[in-house]
Amino acid sequence: MTYDSERMRRWRLMLGAASEESIGAPAPGADEAMDAALAALYDRGDASDGANRSAGLGSSAPRVARWLGDIRTYFPASVVQVMQRDAVERLGLTRLLLEPEMLDAVEPDVHLVGTLLSLNKVMPDATKATARAVVEKVVRQVEERIAQHTRAAVNGALDRSARTSNPKLRDVDWNRTIRANLAHYLPEHRTVVPERLIGYGRRSHAVQRDVVLAVDQSGSMASSVVYASVFGAVLASIRALRTSLIVFDTTVVDLTEKLSDPVDVLFGTQLGGGTDINRAIAYGRSLISRPTESMFVLISDLYEGGIRAEMITRMASMRDAGVQVVVLLALSDDGAPSFDRDNAAALAALGIPAFACTPDRFPDLLALALERGDVGRWARSL
Repeated sequence: MTYDSERMRRWRLMLGAASEESIGAPAPGADEAMDAALAALYDRGDASDGANRSAGLGSSAPRVARWLGDIRTYFPASVVQVMQRDAVERLGLTRLLLEPEMLDAVEPDVHLVGTLLSLNKVMPDATKATARAVVEKVVRQVEERIAQHTRAAVNGALDRSARTSNPKLRDVDWNRTIRANLAHYLPEHRTVVPERLIGYGRRSHAVQRDVVLAVDQSGSMASSVVYASVFGAVLASIRALRTSLIVFDTTVVDLTEKLSDPVDVLFGTQLGGGTDINRAIAYGRSLISRPTESMFVLISDLYEGGIRAEMITRMASMRDAGVQVVVLLALSDDGAPSFDRDNAAALAALGIPAFACTPDRFPDLLALALERGDVGRWARSL
């Protein structure tokens, strides 16, 4: 196929039937099937016209399941996930996700997990096992993506914070000691004179750092809830940390005891509802007994339904007590989030920057915060 013909083929698939007069019909076979799948979702006229939209796939679970099978056959997984998300939003297919045969046909991804979690309380028993399998598959994929990097970054930060310049012989970090003393190399002896030793301090078996994750579970934070739950489970597996995870809307739920399994954590959430950030901060502060050895991570779009002035005051008080406070407007790959700019500015004025972070960068942020580095400068470099 020539470059021009391939380009025209792509334009035809993108523009749909409206371009048929000028570009022509799709080729029989795969192109024709792809065109039909795209048309069922996108060639339904104005998005506000519910009657037109429903004409594409209808409300028939078997028909939708066949469509899901078709798009998985003809499109890569990344495109399938976008089309599934658009189908839920444009065609009102949320109700059909409560049927097990539908869940068997979908391509699992973080956004689908968010939708399923929002339906958790109304999900029939016949669907729950299938839904849990879908959620578990996505959780394991996220774990594979972030677990090793997170453990390496956090353990490295804890090791660096434990270094001492007066180590016992058995605790000397020889690689770093040699690099630090290269200026004292004696060529005639072919050796380095270590005027300054660098080593690791002996850690006690007590917990070295407390980490509290407070996650807004309003509907707009669905992806962040998924990623935060997995990160919480990974951090809980690091013995040098004592990790707590709370989720909140107008109430606060402590899910720390479920951290051994992030799937259990996710099914302990309830997406949607109002937001009382002030109450969540108050509860999170109650979990911190050693402020200077603690980090508080608030993951929220900062749209406060509680007492705003108290929220700002509590954050300032926590920071003044020595807690390393981090505010993330989102923990996801979804791009720039919507957030309350006035509250973000108020926190920035306190020296607490609020910014979005992707899951891939979060381990580095954790490491920097554990070392009490300049989080604001790091955020500006993103």
